[in-house]
Amino acid sequence: MQIVFIGTPEFALPSLKILLDSDYKIVAVITVPDKPSGRGLHLSPSPVKQLAIQNRLTILQPERLKDPSFIMNLELLKPDLFVVVAFRILPPEIFRIPKLGAFNLHASLLPKYRGAAPINWAIIRGEKETGVTTFFLQEKVDTGNIILQARLPIGLDETAGELHDRLAEIGAEIVLHTVRLIESGKAVPKLQDETLVLLAPKIFKDHCKIDWTKSAKEIHDLIRGLSPKPGAFTYHGGTLLKIYQSKISDDVRQGEPGDVVCTDSKLVVKANGGAIEIVEIQQEGKKKLTADEFLRGYRIHVDEKFF
Repeated sequence: MQIVFIGTPEFALPSLKILLDSDYKIVAVITVPDKPSGRGLHLSPSPVKQLAIQNRLTILQPERLKDPSFIMNLELLKPDLFVVVAFRILPPEIFRIPKLGAFNLHASLLPKYRGAAPINWAIIRGEKETGVTTFFLQEKVDTGNIILQARLPIGLDETAGELHDRLAEIGAEIVLHTVRLIESGKAVPKLQDETLVLLAPKIFKDHCKIDWTKSAKEIHDLIRGLSPKPGAFTYHGGTLLKIYQSKISDDVRQGEPGDVVCTDSKLVVKANGGAIEIVEIQQEGKKKLTADEFLRGYRIHVDEKFF
């Protein structure tokens, strides 16, 4: 079976690796054009391109997906199947090329958390379980018929970064199983239940500011749902502070939401009806520190306020 693999970030790497290790023929890899990065703005290849180079695979990096020459090159490959993991939206003239179709791996239990940031929003909204889904591509994003799903519990203190890595690994197993089902003609896709749809839009800065009038659990879920990127933030005076790790505190001292109530090697801030212990924090322009390290070099006192 002739497969074209389509993807960009680290999340896609386990899926590409498992297909290569299973001796499937990857006739081409499609990924984004190299992008400037670092201080020197040198062109940097995507993680998927780097792995493709290591395995001497044919690499296509279209600037425009609807470019006629790119579409013609794809057709000449005579692919049986497209496997898509973390890529931009494919137009119908692309995903209709393979004779067996094109499927995508999505990091949620569709139809829950359709959109660009399913891992983040599942944690931010306090879900106890999530998973991965493979589905055949349709014109409307994340709406195609489901092929396979796998479920994973979400840890009480698990961050988006930690969950990302676990989902990438289990997703690779589901990708391989999906390819085998399609190859054998045993795939039985099922419709998504539109009554269960939840959206997971792209994360913007407004989503990342901590509202200390919310409950301790809501704030804790926001912090871990945005860690390590883009990071939840708050202000102390005119200083922006990013918080990457927290705990729900059992501190019972009185205070208003946002009040600092403890600075003795621990940094505890009042929420609405509870408190948050900050575990890992970063002052703007500085490096990440544990709360204990941070308090040794940053002046903050009880009864001062985060906002």
